[in-house]
Amino acid sequence: MCADRINRVTPSPISGFPEWSPAERLVEQQMIDRIRASFERFGFSPIETPAVERNTVLTAKGGEETERQIYSLTGLHPQSGGDTRDYSLHFDLTVPLARYVAQHNNELVFPFRRYQIQKVWRGERPQHGRFREFTQCDIDIVGDGKLSLLADAEIPAVISNVFNSLDIGDFTIRISNRKILTGYLDHLGFAESDAAIILREADKIERQGTDPLLQALDGLENGNSATDDILAIVQTSGSPAEVLDILSTIDSGERFQQGVDELATVFEHAAEFGIAEENVTADIGIIRGLDYYTGTIYETRLDDHPQLGSICSGGRYDDLASYFIRKAMPGVGISIGLTRLFSQLLQAGIVEGGGASVAQVLVTTPDESLLAKAIEIASSLRGADVNTEIFFEQTRLGRQLRYASRKGFKFAVIPLPEDLEREQIKFRDLDAGEEYTVALSDLPGEISRHLS
Repeated sequence: MCADRINRVTPSPISGFPEWSPAERLVEQQMIDRIRASFERFGFSPIETPAVERNTVLTAKGGEETERQIYSLTGLHPQSGGDTRDYSLHFDLTVPLARYVAQHNNELVFPFRRYQIQKVWRGERPQHGRFREFTQCDIDIVGDGKLSLLADAEIPAVISNVFNSLDIGDFTIRISNRKILTGYLDHLGFAESDAAIILREADKIERQGTDPLLQALDGLENGNSATDDILAIVQTSGSPAEVLDILSTIDSGERFQQGVDELATVFEHAAEFGIAEENVTADIGIIRGLDYYTGTIYETRLDDHPQLGSICSGGRYDDLASYFIRKAMPGVGISIGLTRLFSQLLQAGIVEGGGASVAQVLVTTPDESLLAKAIEIASSLRGADVNTEIFFEQTRLGRQLRYASRKGFKFAVIPLPEDLEREQIKFRDLDAGEEYTVALSDLPGEISRHLS
């Protein structure tokens, strides 16, 4: 077929599915490595569950909203039309964890501490900071019948370790307990359905102000008379000691008091984990997962970039696997939406792509006759654990060095016949612009020394 008759397809990625350059992907991988290291430092072990789950599993707890978001799988070929299996891509890592724990509960050792770093898919409208395909980094501690509040207190220590290691700016971990607000609204006499409306609108205060909440209260029985009290408690935030002192003056029933006591216990033990005081605050206005979280809840934000929203969130749930097994399995966990976080860090200039190569050294080939020697030199460097690339194309040395600079190599090795005759070799520090001549046998050690 003639080239001018080909019906060419315009090359472009699908909206909502991220695509990173080599330089960006390397930075993202460095972030993943640091997150993984923090998770493992606290004893979390990795698992991986399939990207595909049965729809009965995925929709067990999510209902209609979940069904609208999941990507269902269909046969790619007409002959596969007889395959009526009802499968979809998973939309988060918590539902697969619930299925995994229920399926393997007789084999697992509890409390079960796991982390997962995997892609998930949601069929929602792509917009700034929101994707249809993204990577999540999750940890959970799951108990068999019971789970100590010490687990809730340890989670902020993990969060702190993660974001200190990422070094992307000062952060604040906001902590509350769902029982405080739900107990308070129950004490004021609001039915569960009305309380859900109030919580949903209160969750919008940071983004939209108090108007949505005031309008909702105006339409509820006894809503207007309780407006000031509700606004006061959902806007209560500050140091743990300050907030707990305020809450201690409020008498709002058993569930409310249970939430206050649990929050006090979490803060007490969180301090024992050595979390810096400036990184933790109590915020009763945190409202997450109206029908999911039942106790402690967390949100983490960057102090200098509040527009990024929550960069790490989670909480405690009374029963992870009740839809799959008749066994109480309480848990607590957090999730970092890495793709959303990474994309916004790039756009805000908080992180930047560096070099586009994982290799630190380029071995040049100034002369075609030196190709075999270049391979030998590269092999010796790799044997010393130095990532090394060879430039195979025959072109002048200046162009090879420009290639090395553009791709972000730290050093370029330059084998020249006159040096090799004396068992010597040159290498250039591309950042400093300095050139060194060393004994050929010393090259791996000298490169390693400079890299360290």
